[in-house]
Amino acid sequence: MNRHAQEDFRFQVDLSGMIHILSNHLYSSSKVFLRELLQNAVDAVTAMREREASHQGRVRVEIIGTGSGATLAMEDNGIGLTEEDIHEFLAMIGQSSKRKDGKLVGETSFIGRFGIGLLSCFMVSEEIVLLTRSAKGGPSLEWRGKPDGTYSIRKLESELSCGTKVYLRCKPGSELYFDPANVEAWLSDYGSLLPYPILFEAEGSCKTINMPHPDWMNNLALARGSREEVLKFGEQLLGESVRDFIPLTSSSGRTCGIAYILPYAVNLSAKRSHRVYLKYMLVSESAENIVPDWAFFVKCIIWTDELQPTASREHFYENEKLETVRSELGESLRRELMTLADLDPERLKGIIQLHALSMKALAVEDEAFFRMIHRWLPFESSYGRRDLGELLDENDELYYTITLDEYRQIMHVASAQSLPVINGGYVYDAGLLAGLQYLYPHKKIERLLPEDVAFSFIDLTAEERRQYYELTRDGDAALQRFRCRVQLKRFKPSTLPSLFTLSKESSDLRNLVAAEEVSTTELSSILGSLSSAYEDQLYSTLYLNLDNEVVARIFGSGNRAILIAAVEMLYVNALMMGHYPLNRKEMKVLNEGILRFIDLGLSSYGKGGETP
Repeated sequence: MNRHAQEDFRFQVDLSGMIHILSNHLYSSSKVFLRELLQNAVDAVTAMREREASHQGRVRVEIIGTGSGATLAMEDNGIGLTEEDIHEFLAMIGQSSKRKDGKLVGETSFIGRFGIGLLSCFMVSEEIVLLTRSAKGGPSLEWRGKPDGTYSIRKLESELSCGTKVYLRCKPGSELYFDPANVEAWLSDYGSLLPYPILFEAEGSCKTINMPHPDWMNNLALARGSREEVLKFGEQLLGESVRDFIPLTSSSGRTCGIAYILPYAVNLSAKRSHRVYLKYMLVSESAENIVPDWAFFVKCIIWTDELQPTASREHFYENEKLETVRSELGESLRRELMTLADLDPERLKGIIQLHALSMKALAVEDEAFFRMIHRWLPFESSYGRRDLGELLDENDELYYTITLDEYRQIMHVASAQSLPVINGGYVYDAGLLAGLQYLYPHKKIERLLPEDVAFSFIDLTAEERRQYYELTRDGDAALQRFRCRVQLKRFKPSTLPSLFTLSKESSDLRNLVAAEEVSTTELSSILGSLSSAYEDQLYSTLYLNLDNEVVARIFGSGNRAILIAAVEMLYVNALMMGHYPLNRKEMKVLNEGILRFIDLGLSSYGKGGETP
């Protein structure tokens, strides 16, 4: 044989294998056969309207019989198929009637593009029977297809009206997909926004599945004036209550929708899901990539004719077009929120109060948006949970912390001294607060460290320093093993006996010690070396409040043993008030201190014969 000779062969397609791929890998559920049939019917009607603009299209779905003997029939009065069309589009896998010269038409009025939709019917039926007559002329035809890859065509003697009718008989095990209640629900899901009437007949009744589009869907500027109708529309399609909404549109106007404000706070990591329609056919009821991630406080209903669906038509390709549309919808949402700040600030305030975290996430990204809405953003402060605008109006000086631990350390002292301190320890807060100084250059807005609060404490008199010098040194010595110094001061509130403060470096040291205690031997050795490097230079401070009755009695007792035990207990108490986890040594001090005071109490009781 001539080694240069070449012989061409054609791929052989195992249709049953293709059906297995469709049902197990391409489509998420066998119920999509209904969407594919509906899609083909709508495309046929659309093609007929392009031929005759005055054509009144409609689709009719009927369930005949019950259980395993049920048959589903779907009929449209669209453009129909010729025998040539049948051979080209029904018998060639991957061939679509939306192609021209073998290529997919880029911009069409049709939903389907891949020419595989009809195969999905084999997931629920052993045979597809199709009756059709083309508006382009020719006889009425019957086409029968089977999952083994064979099909037959028969010319009918009777003359059908233009359009197509498909019959599917229930395959054993597929009774679920022929149940009238299920079929009606799925038709409503897929086709509730379709532009042609979808009629459903079963068990002697006939109803229209979809309703005409409201005027505001074609002109979103009207949505604001149709508030109740838009809210009801969202509740019907989303299946949950909604309280507010924002119209969305891309710059081209070819992707539009409604962003419904969720009536409950949403976790930042919550899964986002939106309902998206391609040419008014439902593509996905759980789309996650249609709006920016920061918009997790909304649930959207989107309709588009410019995005490219995947082969399953259940998602969109993550391409440049989708990225552009996503960005534009986000900008549309941002603009509307900024408009509310001018036109309806109370409505915006209600949205912000419910979805503060989302608003802060957006404000971090957009300085103009932050300028517009910052006054309504809520923050935790030494004055309670307040709107930022209230805190700015009431104070010429504002302070903030950048960690939650810092805020917890100084919150009680700051509150007692009427020092306006904002907790910036939650996500986004510190970054937003740091930018306030640029918006209010005439105000003092700066970070406050725990050690800064001590500047407002009142020093002891010279006489008090001499009186308590030895006792203070004893208390200081008791805490040396914890790398903590003791200082005796007077400060408000008098009900607070102690305040523990530490620098960031000291905090890092505590974290290293905690990690060392729970680590493996090898890692513990490494961490131990690191902590040793820190220890030589870092100390925390325990301030004891002489205005507090407990502290005054301890230092007034003159009893060194009681003072050391009490200082250790006040140290542990201050840690717990600052929400610091106790390490092993500190936990041991807590347990031993409690036992020591019990022993002292029992000893006193034994000597006096009465409870002290």
